[in-house]
Parts: sequence; C-alpha cells; structure tokens
Amino acid sequence: MVHLSTELIHADDKDNRVTDVAPPINVATTFRYDNNDLVAWNDRENLDFMEKQPVYSRLAHPNSTRLESIFSEILGGHAVIYSSGCAAFFAAMIHLNPKRIFMGQNYHGCRAIANILTRNFDIKQYKLEEIEEFAQEGDVVHLETPVNPYGTSYDIQSFADRAHSKGALLIIDSTFAPPPLQNVWDFGCDMILHSATKYFGGHSDLLSGVLVVKDEEACKKLRDDRIYLGTNVANLESYLLLRSLRTFEMRVLKQSDNATRIVKFLDENRSKYDKVLDKLYHSSLQTEDFVKRQLNGGYGPVFALTLKSVDQCKKFPVKLEYFQHATSLGGIESLVEWRALTDPYIDQTLIRISVGCENVDDLIQDLANALQYLQDNA
Repeated sequence: MVHLSTELIHADDKDNRVTDVAPPINVATTFRYDNNDLVAWNDRENLDFMEKQPVYSRLAHPNSTRLESIFSEILGGHAVIYSSGCAAFFAAMIHLNPKRIFMGQNYHGCRAIANILTRNFDIKQYKLEEIEEFAQEGDVVHLETPVNPYGTSYDIQSFADRAHSKGALLIIDSTFAPPPLQNVWDFGCDMILHSATKYFGGHSDLLSGVLVVKDEEACKKLRDDRIYLGTNVANLESYLLLRSLRTFEMRVLKQSDNATRIVKFLDENRSKYDKVLDKLYHSSLQTEDFVKRQLNGGYGPVFALTLKSVDQCKKFPVKLEYFQHATSLGGIESLVEWRALTDPYIDQTLIRISVGCENVDDLIQDLANALQYLQDNA
C-alpha cells in the first residue's frame, strides 16, 4: 500500500503531458483535435478519451484530470472535481434526485441549496431525528461530521444504518476532517463530499469541491452532468490546488495537533475566564467511543466557543494578533470568526476558530491575552 504523502506527490504522474516537474498552468479553454483519433461524439463508447485528449475545458482539462487522479487515490473511490463545495453538493442532489432530504446542523450554503430545491421542485426537508418516520427509498441523508461550525462529531455508522434501513443514501461531508484524520468509507456511507477550498486548498486562494463515489458508473454520470451544469473547476484553481495537495498531509496534521492542544488549554483554564468563556466545542472533548474510532488520525483543526455576550464577540477578534478575523477555514493562517456575520442560523454568541500552522505556543498566548482582556473589562 502506498502511503498518503507519496500519493499526494505521485498519483498524477501518469497524467504527465510535458517534461515539467511542476505541472504547467493551462489557460486554454479549447484544444486542437488529434487528427489520428477523429471519432464522432455519438460513436464514442464513453468520455474517457478526454483524460488524454482534452477538447474543451468545461468538459475536462489537463489539471482537472490530474486532480481527479490524486483525489481518487487519496479518498479511496472515484472522484469528480467541481468549482466549489456548493457546486459539488448541488451536483449530488441533481444526480441522486431525492424526494426528501434529511439534514441537521451543517454548512448554511448546503441548507440554502436545499431551500432552492424545495422552492422549485417541492423536495421535502426533514430533521435527522425524523429519518425513521419519513425516509423512503432513494431519499438522501446529508451528514456533516465533524460539523460546521462546532467541530464536533456524529456517529457515522449509526446514521448509515438508519438511512439504509429505510432505503435512503448517506452523504458525508468530511470537509472538517479529511484523511488522514478520518476515513468515512469505513463507516458505511454512500458518497463523500469535501469542500476542497478548505484543507486540501490550504492557502485561502482557491475554490473547489469534490465528490467521491465507489461505483464507476455513478462517477461517469456525475462527470456527464458536470459538463452541462458548467461546474468543472477552472484552470488556475486546478494548478493552485495541485500545488497545495503536495503539502496537504504535513499541513493538516500540524493543524490538528495545534487545535487539540489549544482546546486542551482552554478547557483546563475555563475558570480563569469565567466572565467571558461560556461553552467550548470540539471532538476532542467528546467522550463517546465512536469519536476516536472515526477520528483515528487526529481531531479536526476547527473548534468553536461561545462568549457571554454579543459585545464580547465583537471585541474578541480585535484583540487577537495572530488570528485574522475572516470567514472560511483550512488555510495555513489561523482565522477567527464571529459566526453571526455570515451564518443566519447560528447562535449569535458563537466564535468559530480555524487553527493554522503557526507555533502553537504563540497561538495559545494570543488567545489567552484576548480572553484576559475581556475578563478584566467584564
């Protein structure tokens, strides 16, 4: 078995078209036909030829092909790349065409897409607690774990069993804990979703999403749909994502370790900030057995906390030196966000923290300084 770090650097070697060690940025949208392979579209048995002979970048292009080679290897299935995580979720919904969607706490963008489907096509939405009562054959259970913005985990196997007992399919959004932290195939899911913008991208400079399936025919259908949905990842973003994947494992393991140590510090020092710090959320604080089984490679690098007041939430980011106040997550730089600025469904006193690759002692001291300031002025 080839290890993750090696796959990240070499899984796309088979897609080399030039002698460049670093894949070139392909800005072309259209490519010259191969005069030795002039086969009419209707006579093609499949579209696999585009992996070696690109035609038009909305269909496929050299670096999107490379990305799918890497993701297929590291995510253990057949990967389809998209222009964003939202585009990937929408593609899954179009492909599966459920009559009912079961969702809990998750990324508000996926919720908004579900609302559009409900508005236009009368797709019914239910809570996760309602699977046994309402789920039927072909429905979708969409589960995000660890969940945005808390960084806490759900029992994937339990949801897989519940969904499958009703003939429904389980999609797992594993953005907050990509391999090597978590391998969700081990727990019975049917499709995996990642916002590749986050940890796979890692540098806050690209948008991308990826779906992974076990069935090759389902993969081909997803790629066919993508041609006409117009949601293939763009050329420059592909190049940037390839660059990022080469260092992905070392980054995410560092971020995981940093986050776990920071949460431990905050948990052990709650009493020092009793006028400020209210609740603390992270998978490392959970005691259920399934958490360590799922996150056997390390805990997710995102955690959340709630403060005592909205006013403290507005002041807290200003007092931080190394945590930049911005949305998104997964980059090498640590971010802090008063989540109410972008999420209409969330607790108004919640702060989401995405831990980067800085020295963990510096990050801990930075958080301690900000909390102490608020404590002294409460």
